[in-house]
Amino acid sequence: MSKAFLDRIPDPQTLRKFDLNQLFDLAKDLRQAIIDSLAKGEGHLGSSLGTVELSIALHFVFDTPKDLLVWDVGHQAYGHKMLTGRKSNFELLRQQGGISGFPNREESPYDAFGTGHAGTSISAVLGMALASQLQGQKNQHIAVIGDASIANGMAFEALNHLGTTAANVLIILNDNSMGIDPSIGALKNYFDTVKKEASSLPNFFQNLNIDYSGPLDGHDLNALVSNLKRQKTQTGPRLLHVVTKKGKGLPLAENEQVTYHAPGKFDPITGKLNPANGEQKIKYQDVFGKTIEYLSGINSKIVAITPAMPTGSGLVELMQKFPDRCIDVGIAEQHAVTLAAGMATQGMLPFCVIYSTFLQRAYDQVLHDVALQKLGVVFCIDRAGIVGHDGPTHHGVFDIAFLRCIPNLTIAAPRNAQQLQNLLYTAQLGLEQPLAIRYPRGYSQLKKLSFDFEEVTLGKGSCLKEGGQIAILSVGTIAGNIHAALAELEDADNFAHFDLGFVKPLDLELLHTVFHTYQRVVIFEEGSLKGGAGSAVLEFAAENNYKIPIELEGVPDQFISHGKSKNLLKDLGLDTEGICKKLDSILNKNEE
Repeated sequence: MSKAFLDRIPDPQTLRKFDLNQLFDLAKDLRQAIIDSLAKGEGHLGSSLGTVELSIALHFVFDTPKDLLVWDVGHQAYGHKMLTGRKSNFELLRQQGGISGFPNREESPYDAFGTGHAGTSISAVLGMALASQLQGQKNQHIAVIGDASIANGMAFEALNHLGTTAANVLIILNDNSMGIDPSIGALKNYFDTVKKEASSLPNFFQNLNIDYSGPLDGHDLNALVSNLKRQKTQTGPRLLHVVTKKGKGLPLAENEQVTYHAPGKFDPITGKLNPANGEQKIKYQDVFGKTIEYLSGINSKIVAITPAMPTGSGLVELMQKFPDRCIDVGIAEQHAVTLAAGMATQGMLPFCVIYSTFLQRAYDQVLHDVALQKLGVVFCIDRAGIVGHDGPTHHGVFDIAFLRCIPNLTIAAPRNAQQLQNLLYTAQLGLEQPLAIRYPRGYSQLKKLSFDFEEVTLGKGSCLKEGGQIAILSVGTIAGNIHAALAELEDADNFAHFDLGFVKPLDLELLHTVFHTYQRVVIFEEGSLKGGAGSAVLEFAAENNYKIPIELEGVPDQFISHGKSKNLLKDLGLDTEGICKKLDSILNKNEE
């Protein structure tokens, strides 16, 4: 469908030639273009619908890209992308070879800073502003940050610094009372009160020496343009508080904001989600969530902690059933980890549930506050491995490498959902040191859950298949692809297959048996080859003077782009077909 006004805008320079009255029609076009595009694909719908007017007003008033604009996280930046020359490529959003779902400096000069994780925008913009000061430049520096993201610790650190400077920084606080789930915390309560009775409260930002304006209706183009024009004439640290509605313009998305954060395919007219095809297996996040809910019913010491991801981590039902023992701390991974450590000192069994890519943000806390003190915290590392459309800021491929060097930490990689359940059961029996359990995004092999658990011996692997010349060692759920590959190989009898089960400690008895028995070893993992499980086995071989050939297969020393997980795994040679080819090649080498 033609969008008369939007089709006339190849770039913001053209937008700025429009008169104000035309912006209202442009907003209708832009909102519909986002709905139409995301109905056919997948992406962050709700946040971007909520910032349509804001995106237009910012590019209308400011001289982008000379004026530097940073979108925190980037969930809300689709309108920005369409207005900056990427509308024609939007059907390839988050697809392999297409445009990123997040701002990306390599993609456009209008993306002043690459984002994907929360709370970075104010620090980045302040750095830009101070650099401009030093170089005598007079441009503007704008950070758009949500009410959930601004509660992030890094954002507080940046605000604390900003208030001591004369930096020319404008913060747009996009307040929709939502992250992915509803916003929580004292700051959220403060914003709610400000929106009701602004004049009666001491202002948090003014107390930090940051000029405050608002709250302002973020869907009122006249008010936005007027206020932003005033902001453009000012200098120094300032904040404009705008109130938006997540999902604006699509009634179902407005009413079901959690579901429509990233809904998948839907009807662009009604908003109804497309029905799932066939019988659905259970997602790993739900295997975890339902299992920890069951275990919480039999063990009153269990407490689950999530940094703003109760829905994504499968914890909603647990939160409803045991509200005092399922804690959402907001976008605060560092706090989540040390909170868990504090609870562990008092005899509780904290399960700290964090996506692999977000655990990176709490590295110091994992190391010093948990591992150093040998505290029984269970790190439930969701989205480990390749995660797909969200791309390099969200792939969980580094956790083994950055955790493996930490003393006192056990690292488990279950090969399937039953093993995940058994590990969770074993963990709640009691731990003498922390345990990290990594599991992937997506569907497990299970259609129905059972709670008949088996205790796991920590640090023990297993033999999945006996064979002749070559030993395959696998880490985690890639074992399923290896099993499928071996089923297709004519010469499968030449291969034995072992599940390491644990990266730390390694099963030394199993490894000695493997290295004494087989002529060659190949290790498969859905994680970084640098410092990963394969590296651990190489260290073992070197320490024990084993000389047989060892080959490593996994994620190479590069950031992996966005796209469907199955396509990315294929490119990496980690799908069933790629593993077949690799095993054929290894067998040929062995026979030479």
